[in-house]
Amino acid sequence: MENKKIRVRFAPSPTGYLHIGGARTALFNWLYARHYNGTFILRIEDTDQIRSTEEAVNVILEGMKWLGLDWDEGPGRNGEYGPYYQMKRLHIYREYTEKLLKDKKAYPCYCSREELTKSREKQVKENKSLKYDRHCFNLSEEERKRYEAEGRKPVIRLKIPAKEIVFDDLLRGKVTFDGELLSDFVIMKSDGIPTYNYAVVIDDALMRISHIMRGDDHISNTPKQIVIYEALEFDLPEFAHIPMIMGQDHTRLSKRHGATSVMEYKKMGYIPGAVVNYITHLGWSSGDEREIFTKEELIKEFSLEKISRHAAVFNIEKLNWFNSEYLKKEPIDSLTDMLIPFLEEANYIESKKNLSSEKYDYIKKVLKLLQERIKNFSQFIEYADYFFVDKINIEPQAFDSVLNKEGVSDILQALRVKLFTLRCWDEGNIENAVREVASSLQIKGGQIIHPTRVALSGKKVGPGLFELMVVLGQDKTAKRLKEAIEKIEEVKKNN
Repeated sequence: MENKKIRVRFAPSPTGYLHIGGARTALFNWLYARHYNGTFILRIEDTDQIRSTEEAVNVILEGMKWLGLDWDEGPGRNGEYGPYYQMKRLHIYREYTEKLLKDKKAYPCYCSREELTKSREKQVKENKSLKYDRHCFNLSEEERKRYEAEGRKPVIRLKIPAKEIVFDDLLRGKVTFDGELLSDFVIMKSDGIPTYNYAVVIDDALMRISHIMRGDDHISNTPKQIVIYEALEFDLPEFAHIPMIMGQDHTRLSKRHGATSVMEYKKMGYIPGAVVNYITHLGWSSGDEREIFTKEELIKEFSLEKISRHAAVFNIEKLNWFNSEYLKKEPIDSLTDMLIPFLEEANYIESKKNLSSEKYDYIKKVLKLLQERIKNFSQFIEYADYFFVDKINIEPQAFDSVLNKEGVSDILQALRVKLFTLRCWDEGNIENAVREVASSLQIKGGQIIHPTRVALSGKKVGPGLFELMVVLGQDKTAKRLKEAIEKIEEVKKNN
């Protein structure tokens, strides 16, 4: 590998978001380039003029940046093989098309849709392969002029040689296609826009791409691209077709299996390092028991030999595990800074700009309390709402099964009185106070701890009660106990 300069690319079409499958393709190419000190190129394949949008380009770039997949050449970066948008390269494709026409390796085709349909119907009736019948291959000058006088604009078709097409896939080994099954396919549309297979070959060749790593849904494109490489007398790159990512039901990954957009995971509060670590494991394994890797370790360990030959299965619970592990290890200050935008969006804080040091420290304490329990920041917002509102909503099921029981309001009142007397508000003193009240009322610890938790948080589960009370503070704790007692008494009265 040392003798060959590694140049790989990720070439998305900006017709939607950056999905998990695309992100994994980008990541594998990025890791391969970094492992061999090669070059990673980002190219935007925007020839689908109807569906390609600038907004989609920005979403792809944003997703790449969020994952930390920096590119060496591409949009916003210098590079001697640009431009890196296909629509800015139309003159290049047309130049090569002229060469193919001149060498009789391609030809203009004036056939209308109706004529092509009739030809196909005839082939079906005669039980022949569905291929273009080369009606326009040997047109006379007179016929050509007649078609053009009718206003017909030709497409350009590549003349396919009838031969076996063979290549060595770095993951699959030798792959063979019967070239006779290939039709003379279109390489340039009538509007002068190249087709996907044509543009991608010219771009990859001119950008000196050494290895093409992509999903195995592209394998049917490979024989067509090889024919184009040969017609243009370009050197073939190495090919590696990576098995697809499936949902847990072993169907193609879609929204029903969880969010498929990378930026959705950002919105839900996942850490980019955890997402990178997880999607690396979708079809790749280090060969040992380790699962958590730094980016530097992934670069060092990555190789094509370690990619599985079988489809990977996407599991949201596994991603949650990765993310929770990252959350546990992340320094609390860094984690707090990541959390703040989510608190802003939930209207739990006004803005980071106006955040006092006291409020920042409070957020940090709450986060530390829940750091071991949450899977992502969205879950934090859901779990920790009671730390950031004045009036909590007690879950109906928690109220009915825990608070709305005989004697609970008396227990909470006794605790409230006891807590008022504490001069030092820390875990030890709070726990002693709770135990003393339980002892004086001759009840078990759970009979006071469970209703207190619901009264303070509105929920039946959460972090350690005494830690929770320390963070809430003495005044807020007393206020919520009072409000819970009042609610219990009100429900009793109305019943």
